[in-house]
Amino acid sequence: MQIITVKDITAEIEWKAIKNVHLTIYPPDARVHVSAPEKMSEDAIRLFLISKLAWIKERVRQIHQQERQTEREYVSGENHYFKGIRYRLKIIYHDAAPKIEIQGTQFIVMYIRENTKTERRAEILKEWYRGELKKILLHYIAKWEQLLKVKVNKWDVKQMKTLWGSCNHTTRNILFNLELVKKPVRCIEYIVVHELLHINIRLHNEEFISRLNYHFPDWRAIKNELNEFIV
Repeated sequence: MQIITVKDITAEIEWKAIKNVHLTIYPPDARVHVSAPEKMSEDAIRLFLISKLAWIKERVRQIHQQERQTEREYVSGENHYFKGIRYRLKIIYHDAAPKIEIQGTQFIVMYIRENTKTERRAEILKEWYRGELKKILLHYIAKWEQLLKVKVNKWDVKQMKTLWGSCNHTTRNILFNLELVKKPVRCIEYIVVHELLHINIRLHNEEFISRLNYHFPDWRAIKNELNEFIV
């Protein structure tokens, strides 16, 4: 990975075995990332960035202006997302083991002991999220293993900063980002398909894009949705 600065924009450059150059700006810190063909020179990349400078600056401005997720206290009334729906957290105190349940389309109800600390409340919700995401993933992995005629060796859920999923082409092991549970199930299904395709196709080459277009014609819109903030 190499860092290039053009005007006042700093971009990280990654050369890959791909045909076309790809420009991505990742929230929440507006990180500029360029995936470039292996034969593309640094000067050519600089020219490319200059040609996209107006768009980059506008996108960076939009990201910086978007409302950040507020610091969580895990008290009644807070907003929390689950499968693309915004719920309000409702805390109910009880003298038993903690549990979480969905109440209609409005509330995530957390049952906890009265003196449960904020850190423990966060843990309880996180573990519930993990369990729910694994249920969703189990369904879609089974579905798409059959459709794509592939077999995952092992998969798990992990908190990740920049990736929604990752697939080790050699071992056929896949990791999914825990934050996916907050996105619509269509987005989760897309990431499952994306990572399963990598079992047989390591790179984002023409074959990979062709297969993705066939199975998920609207994948670009879904990708944009995935990269929006949750507020």
